[in-house]
Amino acid sequence: MVGQIAIPAGDVLPERATTEIPARVAAGSSAVIAARLERLPMTQFQRNIFLIIATAWFFDSIDLGSLTFLLGSIKTEFGLSTAQAGLLSSMSFIGMFAGAALSGMLADRFGRKLVFQISMVFWGLGSAWCAYAPDATMLGYARLLLGFGMGMEFPVALAIVSEFLPTDKRGRYLAIMEGFWPLGFIAAGCLSYVLLSYFDWRAVFLAQAVPALFLFVIRFLVPESPRWLADRGRYDEADRVMATIETKVAAHLDGRSLAEPKVLPEQVQGERRFSFLELWSPGYASRTVMIWLTWFFALLGFYGLTTWLGALLQDAGYSVAKSVTYTILISLAGIPGFIASAILVERWGRKPTAVLMLLGSAVAAYLYGHSPSFTWLIAFGLMMQFFLFGMWSVLYAYTPELYPTRARATGAGCASAIGRVGSLIGPYVIGIILPTLGHGGVFALGAGSFVIAAASVGILGIETKGRSLEAISH
Repeated sequence: MVGQIAIPAGDVLPERATTEIPARVAAGSSAVIAARLERLPMTQFQRNIFLIIATAWFFDSIDLGSLTFLLGSIKTEFGLSTAQAGLLSSMSFIGMFAGAALSGMLADRFGRKLVFQISMVFWGLGSAWCAYAPDATMLGYARLLLGFGMGMEFPVALAIVSEFLPTDKRGRYLAIMEGFWPLGFIAAGCLSYVLLSYFDWRAVFLAQAVPALFLFVIRFLVPESPRWLADRGRYDEADRVMATIETKVAAHLDGRSLAEPKVLPEQVQGERRFSFLELWSPGYASRTVMIWLTWFFALLGFYGLTTWLGALLQDAGYSVAKSVTYTILISLAGIPGFIASAILVERWGRKPTAVLMLLGSAVAAYLYGHSPSFTWLIAFGLMMQFFLFGMWSVLYAYTPELYPTRARATGAGCASAIGRVGSLIGPYVIGIILPTLGHGGVFALGAGSFVIAAASVGILGIETKGRSLEAISH
């Protein structure tokens, strides 16, 4: 099969692929790799890749969500003020900002697989350090390291999944992967509930360090992205990896042969090296402004509210056990939320689904902050989590599609990094304004952030549903 890829009449490969590269390597060129990937049917092989990355995402989400359930206990043990507790919460997001900004560029330079494994080392070490931190200062540094590892993982995971899946499945599976975040959040609550019944908060962090060993599964079972290999000019490697993928996919087809790949005009692009300034070129500037604004305000609202959910319930007079239980309860609505988003991104499209979920989050957050009774508090909390986790799903499905392979991880990483600035500001601002404005003012601030994010998508966003990654790129 190598060197014998069918090219329809009228379609040509880039000049380098036809003249400078031997015929035996032509099957590994960027255009042909894209065509070979796009014609693959969805089989258990791609689902396994998805499940492996999503499982790592799940473990990461447990680490990130745990502070919602542990902040009240930490605040009490170290005698922290609300402002100090908010600053401690924000330390994770400082690390996530640096991790997201660096990992995207590193993944576009050195590969998705290597950077993804390194990210797991950092968050595993960070979580273990949290368990042994002697005071709030050391705990803050440990959360910084933990956040760095988590920030590294997000954009690389998005790049890996988006580059392995066919166009008609990409949005749905990316949205489903983000659904592992509410599952991780719920698991963090359950883990905290069980361990806090017998131990203190340190045991929770120690338990969360163990899943970092999952990096060995990534190392041995996940191949490097052939799209990235071809884009870097490593045509032989791209062809070998692609041939292995085709063999594994074919093994799931019950004897049916793979269709011949057809190179489309949009897949034929000249060799170009990525520059960070290209994010601001005429073809991408409006996308960059849109997605940066959306990430910043969506994450400012989300983390400003959810990081404090447990602590706010404790301040309202509920015990640690009850506050954890109620927070887990309302988080259950995140499961149908991400399922709804996964369906809508392929039926309605990314843009309308994002606007719906963001505006729904705004309305629900405002109502939650002004709940007249405990019953309404739970009802509006369920509504809020439904839209919030639906928002996350569409955001993660949409972001990696906006940039080409040479810059996909960088574009997603920078957007995530900007979002982490919002994540950093949110919990700290809440800690400052809570004594003055009360719960109602806190949730009104979150609602306003979601409205601005929705306006950004509605005005500047483009639709990517049903289009190949190469067709969306310039």
